[in-house]
Amino acid sequence: MDSSQQRARRVVAAIRGPNTCTRPEATTSCTEGDAARRVERLQRPRQEAAGSRHEPGVAPQTAPADVEPIGPPTEALREEVLRRENLRTALKRVQAHQGAPGVDGMTVDELPDYLRKAWPAIREQRLQGTYAPAPVREVPLPKLGGGTRRLGIPTVLDRLMTQAMWPVMSPVFDPGFSDHRDGFRPQRRAHQAVGQACHDIAEGYRWVVDSDLEKCFDQVNHDMLMNRVAKKIQDTRRRQLIRRDRTAGILQEGLVSQRDAGTPQGSPLAPLWSNSLLDDFDNELERRGHRFWRYADDANVYVRSQRAGERGMASLTHVLEAQRRLKVNRGKSAVDRPWKRTFLGAPVTNQRAPRLTPAAQSVQRATARIRQITHQGRGRNIGRVIQEMTRFTRGWIGDFRLSTVPHAFEVLDQWLRRRLRKILWEPWRNPKTRYRKLVALGVNAERAPKATATGRGAWWNAGASHMHAAVTNQLLAAWGLLSLLDQRRAGQRST
Repeated sequence: MDSSQQRARRVVAAIRGPNTCTRPEATTSCTEGDAARRVERLQRPRQEAAGSRHEPGVAPQTAPADVEPIGPPTEALREEVLRRENLRTALKRVQAHQGAPGVDGMTVDELPDYLRKAWPAIREQRLQGTYAPAPVREVPLPKLGGGTRRLGIPTVLDRLMTQAMWPVMSPVFDPGFSDHRDGFRPQRRAHQAVGQACHDIAEGYRWVVDSDLEKCFDQVNHDMLMNRVAKKIQDTRRRQLIRRDRTAGILQEGLVSQRDAGTPQGSPLAPLWSNSLLDDFDNELERRGHRFWRYADDANVYVRSQRAGERGMASLTHVLEAQRRLKVNRGKSAVDRPWKRTFLGAPVTNQRAPRLTPAAQSVQRATARIRQITHQGRGRNIGRVIQEMTRFTRGWIGDFRLSTVPHAFEVLDQWLRRRLRKILWEPWRNPKTRYRKLVALGVNAERAPKATATGRGAWWNAGASHMHAAVTNQLLAAWGLLSLLDQRRAGQRST
């Protein structure tokens, strides 16, 4: 009997349930002895299922005896991950994200040719549970608020494998997550968390326990994580592959070191594992009846008084550090008024019905990017500059489409248009050129000579009345410029 027939028989047996044998030599129902041995195995401590290691002073993690694993059947889960359509979708996602190569130096463009040659052996390794992920190349990235973030770059092949696992693993774990968690979940966005937070503030919960986890992804405890995976995934080989993926080495400055904790932020499954680890924390908040919203490692709990907030901060810190083995960043965590804090880059106003506005840091980053685009645009076609700027502003405005305070967008719109008028004025070096360009753009022939001899710089002229008359807002819109205010209104209508 060939391997494909054996796999097909195991799939059928797994779907039908434990009353059918999966051994190749047996095609009838299992004997009573086989059933007894299966029950005995289920009752044993699940050291291997929980992914524990026998280390000095560390007790093996075990799954509770009364918890029966749930999820897809064993062989069906592996076959679903390796299904051709699923792999094609995963490959398209990896190619769309591109990204730097891992420790083997293979690029995303080289991956399809490699798979044509090596895929049969890779598939067999995945089915047998012997596939070993390569070490992760670590790249430190600076944070906006100071410090660094450890970004792990897997090989493109490992990226493909984890990307193929995500659509299979997510339906197993996600339905059990709290409704108060919106980070990195299907059909959920940061706007939902921010909108619900405003609703809680309007109902009188006008103090916030703003807790931030320090290096959340770097502190994921592997044994605790695998204990939760064991409750959801029956497939022992699949759990072993997940364990190997979590414990793959890290390449730092040319040396490979073992990873005892943490999950690299470059993996497609990293958000799913962090959400799984914090699931008990969310359940505890729900059990206490708190108004809270969490997005990744940022959690805001809304209370009615400062005293209640201080009690909540002390209690939640104990739960996270003593039970979840995570560390709360006390420098970024505080009990304060919501309008003095920022949740997902969107502070609220101090009103009975709070309104959202973009954070000052977000506006500063936007102006820095626009300044870079317009600086590079000197001497370029104005249409191409506007096209590049529109691509950026469309993505930036999408993060703040729920903002109801228009002032920041109005100021940014005026400054942006002045930057464009500046790069138009700069190439007009002599008065004759300025006169000809202004008249061609519709400035009165009697007014144009006065505008050409002001003796002022390009930025002053960009804000002067003659440039506003020559390059009107309507003309910039005809060239393709989209107003930030108009984009915000369109985004609110589509929400």
